[in-house]
Amino acid sequence: MKVLNFISQYSTFTHGRPMLCSINRGALTELGHKRWFSTYREDTELNDFIEYIDALKNYEKMGVPKGAGTDSDDGFDLGRMRRLMDRLGNPQSKFKVVHIAGTKGKGSTAAYISNILRAEGYHVGCYTSPHVLSIRERMSLGRLGEPVSSKALNCLFHRIKQILDEAIVLEDGCLSHFEILTAVAFALFAQENVDIAVIEAGLGGARDATNIISSSELASSVITTIGEEHLAALGGSLESIAMAKAGIIKHGRPLILGGPFLPHIEDILRHIASSMDSPIISASNPGIRTVIKGVSMFKGRPYQSCDIMMKPYEDFQLFIELVGVNLRMLGSHQLQNAITAVCTALCLRNQGWTISDGSIRVGLEKTCLPGRGQFLTSKESEKLGLEGASVLLDGAHTKESAKALLQMIKMAFPGARLALVVAMASDKDHLGFAKEFLSGGQLEAVFLTEANIAGGKSRTTAAPFLRDCWLQASKELGINVLHNGTAEYGELFKDKLVSSAMEFRDGLVLVAENSLAVSLDVANQILQERSANRTGILVVTGSLHIVSSVLGSLNT
Repeated sequence: MKVLNFISQYSTFTHGRPMLCSINRGALTELGHKRWFSTYREDTELNDFIEYIDALKNYEKMGVPKGAGTDSDDGFDLGRMRRLMDRLGNPQSKFKVVHIAGTKGKGSTAAYISNILRAEGYHVGCYTSPHVLSIRERMSLGRLGEPVSSKALNCLFHRIKQILDEAIVLEDGCLSHFEILTAVAFALFAQENVDIAVIEAGLGGARDATNIISSSELASSVITTIGEEHLAALGGSLESIAMAKAGIIKHGRPLILGGPFLPHIEDILRHIASSMDSPIISASNPGIRTVIKGVSMFKGRPYQSCDIMMKPYEDFQLFIELVGVNLRMLGSHQLQNAITAVCTALCLRNQGWTISDGSIRVGLEKTCLPGRGQFLTSKESEKLGLEGASVLLDGAHTKESAKALLQMIKMAFPGARLALVVAMASDKDHLGFAKEFLSGGQLEAVFLTEANIAGGKSRTTAAPFLRDCWLQASKELGINVLHNGTAEYGELFKDKLVSSAMEFRDGLVLVAENSLAVSLDVANQILQERSANRTGILVVTGSLHIVSSVLGSLNT
């Protein structure tokens, strides 16, 4: 068991409390761990571009100011974005747009819609955020949906750099990282003559940099969900969040509602759409019937087989029947995202776009995203030094997404035992996130660790603070926990962590460890010992940034 006692070996105890120390390379070599986790390196051809945008104010890295996403005096100045686009020749007016806002599900819905359109043969641009590995992921192009090439992005940047320089000076340096990226994406899509662009809002909607699209360019707007994320930035309540996201609704243009929403929140969205004479299509309409028939494996990865039936119902006049659609992204929440995308595709078809039922099926079945319910292959797990582990990567970071993730795991792998490795940004609901997982059961161990957020540490939550949040949640839920903040833990685990974890069968092992590599190694060992003959899943979650750290190591 020498492989498994290193948390005690490399912790310094003071007055009975461990102070976690860094683990040196020699310790990991002794453990059989073959690699360090490293940051993905962009193509050197993009050095000038990356250096340029990294010098700008980046709210993903530093956090969003209070009220910044509201349509108020505190909100971002959309005027400077409009002035920038004017200087670039208003590239956003050169193509039609599907504009997507929402608390959760934006990225998945955007991917589904984009792939449906590509399957029909359209030249599609898709702009999303954040990226997992490369900034190029934010801008995908063409009929294959590949990220923009380094060469194309670099050439475009140098072509418009003088305009960007002048705009930054004229705006007193206030143009942000996201605003410049958004402008570059619109310029790229215009340059490449896309037929249609699928654009994901960054924060809220009303004051988001993407919200410079006029009614004449908008094919449809989509609002996926409304939840309590970025509360301070979006006004402090669900109602204010709904108002902010409804800012993407344009006069006379259709609105697709994902949902399901709380009744009074849906009333707000419907009232605003009605005042804008915007037709409403609800993906939660009673005329829609869906079922998940089961989960199967293909080439080492799971998929769920679903039926999607839409029939005319009152004011809902869309119709399609898709039987046995194999979705690569699992869970009822991903099925709901797929339904929202189907409603959007049918809405476009009603506007005259050629979109066949076959293309809808192909687009849905093709769609998968890194870090969204992503199971690593056995070879990928082995490359991480986690031989025999079933590793699931998911960027869930809200209590709603934690609940959806846990429901997906229970549906696909009933009775599976879980070990979590969690890192989160500082502005998230850590307590609510912890309660969802703790109340769902199935947990053997939770390792709270750390990951850089958007390349920096200013929004990183310290592992001991996360542990304290999980301890508070466990106390409120009456769950027995043994954690590495007590002398009892040090005494029990000082010689053999895993065998002691076996003895402590009545409770959850909770560990704060700032090394991701160590967290994964030990969590996996505890899980394998404790789960015995049952399915065990090592879940890496809490943010897309910890997912990025894992995937980045696979790509080096």
